[in-house]
Amino acid sequence: MRRARIKIHGEDAVYHCISRTVNGERLFDEDAKEMLRQQIWRIADYCGVSIYTYAIMDNHFHVLVRVPKKAPVADAELLRRYRLLYPKPTRYQSATLAAVEAQLKAGGPDAEAWRKQQLALMNDVSAFMKLLKLRFTIWFNKTHSRYGTLWAERFKSVLVQPTGNVIRTMSAYIDLNPVRAGMVEDPKDYRFCGYGEAVAGRNKARDGLIEVVGEDYARSWKCAHDDCYRPMIMGSGAMPRAGKARISDELFEETVRAKGKLPLTTILRCRVRYFTEGVVLGSRDFVANQITSYHRKAGLLRKKQPQALPPVCDWGGAAADDIMVMRAPRRRALG
Repeated sequence: MRRARIKIHGEDAVYHCISRTVNGERLFDEDAKEMLRQQIWRIADYCGVSIYTYAIMDNHFHVLVRVPKKAPVADAELLRRYRLLYPKPTRYQSATLAAVEAQLKAGGPDAEAWRKQQLALMNDVSAFMKLLKLRFTIWFNKTHSRYGTLWAERFKSVLVQPTGNVIRTMSAYIDLNPVRAGMVEDPKDYRFCGYGEAVAGRNKARDGLIEVVGEDYARSWKCAHDDCYRPMIMGSGAMPRAGKARISDELFEETVRAKGKLPLTTILRCRVRYFTEGVVLGSRDFVANQITSYHRKAGLLRKKQPQALPPVCDWGGAAADDIMVMRAPRRRALG
């Protein structure tokens, strides 16, 4: 049975999305990762969504994305976004863009049909992921002389409470993927994750992480990074996990010494599956409200209750029952 996707209508929502290659094949070299990185930002801009952070691995990728509520979009902005899909247009594509612009100026049914088609792809997490995966597949198959499906299945998504410890924990989990995989010792050294891109100076990546850490640390990138995110992510990555690489004790201690203290350190011991299979992640009230809304829309009578993470999780100051999920996850984990 296909799992229903939880969506919030009428307000901003944050999702952790993940998708993996067919059969889990390690298909992505550095060129492919760079193209996927570029397309994540480009398609997000087109769809009107915001990227908080991401991680591109050899056979899967994660993205933490904020989806704003639906709102009117001016024709000039629609055209700007549409041009993002064709950064190097062919003659045919240039002619098509010119024809679209002329239609909008003239008005009429053709302009309205085009406008409706574009708006249907915006402010929607499913449309964002579908378009991202489709356009990357076209590029990958063309450049690698292959055909057929590239992705194993529909993407997975978890609705995330967009504030406080919850979103910080999710963001750190995503940025620590290359550390757990043994690809780098420090996530700042991995160029295909949001944290590495932010440290390298990319303003959009920095803006996403500033929003993640919240108002208490959002005065500037330096404050957000030095006072919160760097200590948090290094503390999280230093915790041992069976079968996974981690940040060394020496590097963690060096981080602590450099800062003098470790404010808001979030210790990530929870098993990976809660971040990919939990459907909704947040406080008891947040999860309960989403369950009620989902059951009302789906016409279901039996109401599930929010489920607490297991006591093996140490959230660095947050009690175990402060963070809940909608559904007990499957045993098989990804990432």
